[in-house]
Formats: sequence, C-alpha cells, structure tokens
Amino acid sequence: MKKKLNILEVNKAYFPHIGGIETLIRQYSEELGKLDGVRVKTLVCRDGKGGTIREKMCGVDLVRSGSLGTYFSCPLSFSFFHYFRQMAKKADVVHIHVPFPLADAALMLSGFRGKVVVSWHSDIVKQQKLMLFYKPFMRYLLKRADVILTATEGHVKYSPYLPEFRKKCRLLPYGIIPEEYLSVRRRPFLTEKANDKNCIKVFFTGRLVYYKGADILLKAFEKVNGCELFIAGRGELADRLKGYCSAHNIADKVHFLGFLPDEELRQAYADCDIFVLPSVATSEAFGIVQLEAMVYGKPVINTALKSGVPYVSVNGKTGITVPPSDPNALAEAINTLAGNRELREKYGKAAAERVKTCFNEKVILNRLYDILK
Repeated sequence: MKKKLNILEVNKAYFPHIGGIETLIRQYSEELGKLDGVRVKTLVCRDGKGGTIREKMCGVDLVRSGSLGTYFSCPLSFSFFHYFRQMAKKADVVHIHVPFPLADAALMLSGFRGKVVVSWHSDIVKQQKLMLFYKPFMRYLLKRADVILTATEGHVKYSPYLPEFRKKCRLLPYGIIPEEYLSVRRRPFLTEKANDKNCIKVFFTGRLVYYKGADILLKAFEKVNGCELFIAGRGELADRLKGYCSAHNIADKVHFLGFLPDEELRQAYADCDIFVLPSVATSEAFGIVQLEAMVYGKPVINTALKSGVPYVSVNGKTGITVPPSDPNALAEAINTLAGNRELREKYGKAAAERVKTCFNEKVILNRLYDILK
C-alpha cells in the first residue's frame, strides 16, 4: 500500500476568523485533504482567550491551541509549542504560513527534521519593536525552509528579507474556485439596503484596521457622486469610521454591514458595480478579495503598493490602480467608473477571464501538492 503524505498546515487562525490568509489555509486544508494518498492536519491558535479546542470541520482535523490573548497582532499560546512538536512528529512536511512568530520559534524548538515549506504572505510592517525580537527566529526559518512560496514576484522584489533567499523562492499565486462563487443564489443584496435603488454600488470588505485604508475611502467618498458605499467587516476602527461618516454628512450614503457569512458576502460581490481595495501599507500583500469580486465580472480599484496587490487586478485592464493614501485620486477613479458603464463592463469581463486563467484554485492546488510531496 502506498504511504500517505502527511501534511501539517500551520497558521495563526482559522475560519470563522476573517482574513484572506484564513480563507487560503481553509482551502488548502480542505482541498489537499480530498486528494488520494494525502492526510492533512491543521494547527492554529484560537481567537481570544481560552483553552485548546480539537474539532473536525468540513473534513479537516483541526487543533486550535489555547491562547492567553493577542499581542502585537500575534496570539500568545504556550500550548502551541506542545501541539506543534506532537503533530510535527507525524508529518512528512510542515507548511508554515508567515508572518507568525510563534510558529518560527516552535519549529526551532521542536527538533523537527522533515521538510519545511514556508508561505511568505507579507513582511511585518507596523510592529517594528517586535521585529527586534523576532528577526533571529525569522532568519532561522528562512534558512531552514526547503521552499519559500510567494504569491507574486512583488513579494520577493520589495521584501527587505527575501532577495537573499531568492533561489528557494517559487511563485504560487493565491486562487479561488470559480464554480463555488458562480453557483451562489443571486439576490440584490446591496440594492435592498441602498437608499437610492438606482445608485452605483461601491463595495469594500475587509478587517477595519489601519492598513486597509477604509478611512481614505471615506474621505474619497465625500467627493463621489451618484454612488453609495457598502462596507462589510469588523475591526478596531469601526466606531471611528462610523463617527467620521456622521461628522462629515455622508452617513446616508455609507452602509456598515458588519460580518457577512459566505453566502451573503458572495451575494454582495455579485450585486456591486465597483469593488474597491484602498489599502495603504504593504501588510496588504495580495488581496484575495480582489479575486472574489473579479470572478463576478466586477472592475476593481486598488492601490499601487510595493506588494502583490497591483499584480492581481491590473491597471487599465481589469480596473484602475491609484496611489495609496490619496483620497482625491481614489475619488476620481470611482467617479470615472461610476460614470462609464461600458468601461465597467470592459474591465469586468477582463477581470473574470483573468481569474479563470491565472487564479483557478484547482490548478494552483495541484502545483502546491507537487511542491509538498
């Protein structure tokens, strides 16, 4: 009998935690586990404080190690080291998603001698004090890794750390399964909530944190005509953003939707006219939400970050790219697309085709499997 390939997926968090990487690791865990001859186990930390949870979710053997809370955007979990060592002993390959300092340290202390694949999703940008402590562990991980996966060439080109390890780096884009999105029951989800049913519907989804640029989007929206903005997501800036809308008299054209489950989120993508990703820092390294909008034929407005973001939706082909932190340029881009239906349809058609040909998860998973085995 052929020996099974045992894969340990390691990340900070897992669904229902909201985030592009959490969406990705859920895809990897579920879809790799369906392949013949593959056994996947997934180790993460639980959200908030509490003890360890073991569960099986959609066929995935999942351990959420107990946590004392989150500090510097990283969970603090002593039991994580125990579970890492225990689960790695049975793994042929450990696949670590970074930045996640706890995993770097756990690998160093575990004595694991098997293969290590690192998915480098972004550099640590904001927590520079953490970098003073974390850098030795990070360099150990990069030296120890057999393969370093990045979603775009921009991840390597603009990182202060990866060029040294370029020979280990391989490109593996993030992807989605188009059929799963296109099969959703269509519903005028945003139109139902709009004050003006004939408005151009502009959609943004993501955590309401500093690097997502939702504050820049609201400033831009003061200069936008004939549109209403729909914001899905939760985060530490939610109350401040709502307060800004009230103070600047745009509350009647900005709708805060909070957390949306998968079906409603996909209905929102399908019903919008324009999708905006206004991120302002390279913590936004790719933006899977762009793909989720593009698969429905929606034009995307993104920002010219030195990361993978502008590689996903291409300026002048599938949408418009503007300078980050520039509300005037963002407003101009929104007004341009809002006032030109033919341009929206042209970019949207190209966007759907780009997802189908370049970011189909089924093709990408086969490539990932070839690397892991």
